[in-house]
Amino acid sequence: MTRKQRRATFIAVSLGILALAVGLVLYAMRDSIVYFYSPSDVVERGVEPGQRIRLGGLVEPDSLEKLGDAYVRFNVTDFAETISVTYRGVLPDLFREGQGVVAEGALDDAGGFTADNVLAKHDEYYMPPEVADALKRTGNWQGEGAEAPHSETYGQGSYP
Repeated sequence: MTRKQRRATFIAVSLGILALAVGLVLYAMRDSIVYFYSPSDVVERGVEPGQRIRLGGLVEPDSLEKLGDAYVRFNVTDFAETISVTYRGVLPDLFREGQGVVAEGALDDAGGFTADNVLAKHDEYYMPPEVADALKRTGNWQGEGAEAPHSETYGQGSYP
């Protein structure tokens, strides 16, 4: 085998090992990836009950109900669609009606959403880019200017 053939074989084997490693990492991460959806996206894409997602939008005014035993129910809306969210636990201090929220959990069989984690925006200007984009698509963005005030203005933020 010539030097050129050995080098080509080494490169081919290295690329194969790299592709296998990337494939294994992606396979291992498949259960931990949680996709973001607005209420309209949930309806349009037909998200299956039990599939873990992040549901984001605005907390509908006058929809917060305290059910007892640390259970709360509220509606998340993007002004086109609304989904009822049930959560057991303490809501974040910044949680307010009419403010942006992201709830992590799954749809139940009745079409409601059962959250196991609720994230509220972290300051008076920030809204997750996905939530702002969903509101813009429905024509309900009420932020200042044409662009949502997120990472470009206030730094690279993530969910609180």
